[in-house]
Amino acid sequence: MSGENQEAQEDELLALSSIYSEDEFKRSDTAPGGEIQVCLELPPNFKISVKSNSTANAIVETFENTVFFLPPIVLNFELPPGYPSTACPIFTLSCKWLSQKQLTLLCQRLDDLWVENRGCVVLFAWMQFLKEETLEYLKIKSPFEIQLQNIRTHTLMQRDQEKSSYGIDSPVEGAIDRRAVQDVESVSVLIKHILDFNENQQKKSFNSKPFLCNICFSEKLGSGCTYFKDCSHVYCNSCLKDYFEIQIRDGQVHALNCPEPKCTSVATPPQVKELVGEQLFSRYDHLLLKSSLDLMTDVVYCPRPSCQTPVMQEPGCTMGICTSCRHAFCTLCRMTYHGVSPCKVTAEKLLKLRDEYMIADENGKKFLEKRYGKRVLQKAVEELGSMEWLEQNSKPCPRCGTYIQKIDGCNKMTCTGCNQYFCWLCMNMLSRANPYHHFNDPSSECFNSLFLGVVVEQDFFEDED
Repeated sequence: MSGENQEAQEDELLALSSIYSEDEFKRSDTAPGGEIQVCLELPPNFKISVKSNSTANAIVETFENTVFFLPPIVLNFELPPGYPSTACPIFTLSCKWLSQKQLTLLCQRLDDLWVENRGCVVLFAWMQFLKEETLEYLKIKSPFEIQLQNIRTHTLMQRDQEKSSYGIDSPVEGAIDRRAVQDVESVSVLIKHILDFNENQQKKSFNSKPFLCNICFSEKLGSGCTYFKDCSHVYCNSCLKDYFEIQIRDGQVHALNCPEPKCTSVATPPQVKELVGEQLFSRYDHLLLKSSLDLMTDVVYCPRPSCQTPVMQEPGCTMGICTSCRHAFCTLCRMTYHGVSPCKVTAEKLLKLRDEYMIADENGKKFLEKRYGKRVLQKAVEELGSMEWLEQNSKPCPRCGTYIQKIDGCNKMTCTGCNQYFCWLCMNMLSRANPYHHFNDPSSECFNSLFLGVVVEQDFFEDED
């Protein structure tokens, strides 16, 4: 290697190292050369599709998606001793989503660039071409169908760089360049790699950009923010952490959505876990599972307070058996299983049950009668109806509790049950010796109220002349 070539190679490799990051350019440690990874700038809403032919049943499956990033085109190169004065870099060009035919066209274009710039370093020109002109050169537009080819179905070009004055052979038309490699094992592997790369690059791009949080109105890098995929809203992690922690502690696990007013986007479990930590996430996970089970009509819970294990309810069966504590219970009233006997109703529930029965339709009434017994419900309706009438139209004796109805007369009442005198206005018991003293005593709250509220009807007669 001449001193001039060696110096030019070293200067070019140093320049590439200073211009590009390690993700884009890696220099070889063993020989003059390295690896260049070129990620193309895709137009907005770039759609791709991959077709998979199933030879077993002749079914064609198509995968379609919109991507912002595609896996890079990889240029591996080695600089021969005669580069750049007389020899072209030795290289291979590989990619997962470009076909071998498309990569062959790119290899030929790199050869042409070397011819046009012979005697000069060419790696930077190659990188610029691959990054800025690949899509236009290959006439790639959205939607783009990725073509999968088997290299064994093509004729490999045999190149002998010693026979060419510039280290390049004339291409054989229709042949596949052996330097062109479609680096993919299968359709499923290709799809997974494309989706993973697109997601990772989106996250990397998001982390490096500043965003304004509409809660604290501070501008922070995406690495300190959370992105809601469905609505594209962004909030800082500090504000979302406080917001989510309050919701989880209050048991509102279905409210872990985007704080934007009227927005229905929901945070994913990994996002919640990253923000609130393991302990609160465990509570969130438990409450979320419980709320999901509550929506299932065939799931009930063991009524024992110390257990509360979810139990699957058999269709048409009112007996539940807890798989944890083996407790047998009625799935209707949650009491110990009572067979065909009606469910027992507590006094506190009787009034609510009566109201539920009164407003129910025919099918609802039949269900309640089957569950609690028709006689129980009829008795509840009659007794509670009577109780309501008594409460509205009578008062209980302050001594024995007998309900007394006042039809007319003064406010001194006599209980029909125990003959106790009492005041209808204040419901205080009156002296048996002088019951009217209560109404004549100026210190009494019912002073001069013996006939208060009494409607007196009088007949008026005109004097006859």
